[in-house]
Amino acid sequence: MVKVDVKGCLPFVDAAKYENSVKKALDAFDVLESEKGAGNDFLGWKHLPTATPEQLIKDCEAVRDCWAAKGVDLVIAIGIGGSYLGAKCAIEALSHNFAKQLARKDAPEVVFAGNNLSEEYLAELMDLAKERNVACIVISKSGTTTEPAVAFRIVKQFIEERYGKADAAERIVAITDAARGALKTLSTQEGYKTFVVPDDVGGRFSVLTPVGILPIVAAGFDVRAILKGAAEAEKALAMKSAENPAVVYAAMRNLLYAEYGKKVEILVNYNPKLQYFAEWWKQLYGESEGKDGKGIFPASVNNTADLHSMGQFIQEGDRVMFETVLHVEKALRSVVIGTDPQNLDQLNFLAGKSVEHCNHMAELGTKLAHIDGGVPQIEVSVPCLDAFNLGGLFYFFEFACGVSAYELGVNPFNQPGVEAYKKNMFALLEKPGYEEATKAIRKRL
Repeated sequence: MVKVDVKGCLPFVDAAKYENSVKKALDAFDVLESEKGAGNDFLGWKHLPTATPEQLIKDCEAVRDCWAAKGVDLVIAIGIGGSYLGAKCAIEALSHNFAKQLARKDAPEVVFAGNNLSEEYLAELMDLAKERNVACIVISKSGTTTEPAVAFRIVKQFIEERYGKADAAERIVAITDAARGALKTLSTQEGYKTFVVPDDVGGRFSVLTPVGILPIVAAGFDVRAILKGAAEAEKALAMKSAENPAVVYAAMRNLLYAEYGKKVEILVNYNPKLQYFAEWWKQLYGESEGKDGKGIFPASVNNTADLHSMGQFIQEGDRVMFETVLHVEKALRSVVIGTDPQNLDQLNFLAGKSVEHCNHMAELGTKLAHIDGGVPQIEVSVPCLDAFNLGGLFYFFEFACGVSAYELGVNPFNQPGVEAYKKNMFALLEKPGYEEATKAIRKRL
């Protein structure tokens, strides 16, 4: 189970103010649980861990098995934002760090596209595709979001030219709207297998829908274990209590923001497999809370590496930040440091100790140093980094996000600001219907 420890914040906050923030967080908890707050038509994620049907997983496994029969060794998953970050971070968290170099053969490699407009990226992706046996998962509610639509047009054309239209229809799977939209129309026309993006689940909360489940299954990982961990978190976090980890996290981060000027939250990890978890978390909290002139800016560092780059600023820079540390209690592998007779590196004092012990001491030493430097510390911990605990982390941060945003006083489930850049981009690209906007924007250049 996910645990939250806020003792690293207590030197910085008034106890009475924290108790008041907990009361506010409990009120926000009630809003979330009542399902009557702002954005309540996007709460389908709340019960996904316990409500996901076994048949959905079997259908995803059937796709995996079909592709295995064809010898597919590369799956291109196309999507942007929440349509790729959840799957990307799960696959990164559960994969061997050097799976590519070891050339594992038990499952295809899953790579991602449609999350940028880099011409070099797409050209090099196609270089890879030409060397491999390819299938594609395309994820888009509408089918017209620019970045994934551009990537899918290119990948679709490649697959059809290489394998023919009939085989291409078995190599392309769409995750899209149940009944409408360009991608749904195309899927019906071409005969693609489709999965549904639920209407009541926003993209950044969609990792436990087919959006995340199919790529994770395709990559060979145990999605049932992820859902089981998330289900345990769903049950635990539904209990109203001042000790509820989601309430504790929401209360402390809102207090640091509102009363103590901490405008930046840094998510810290000490395991490189969690780098993309931080990217998923940044979208979840940035898009959920950053509105109405409010919100904590989500950032991240990957320690101990970033202690040699960002460590100086965190230790002694502007005191606008606090840290939330992802603590993994036990490594799944063990490497013990040996003895060297010459001891030129002066490391014999570590002989017989595991590398993870050293990592934990670096983590603890950094925590104490940053507290001394004026940086409050929240710790979010799990027993180990496996599929079960990853599912718990997903659900914990989703649920806590809803509580935290309601305490902040914003709608956690909309994102009106993300359309601004699109309007300008469409005008500059001279998209039909944007003629007047094109004229106006060109006058500004």
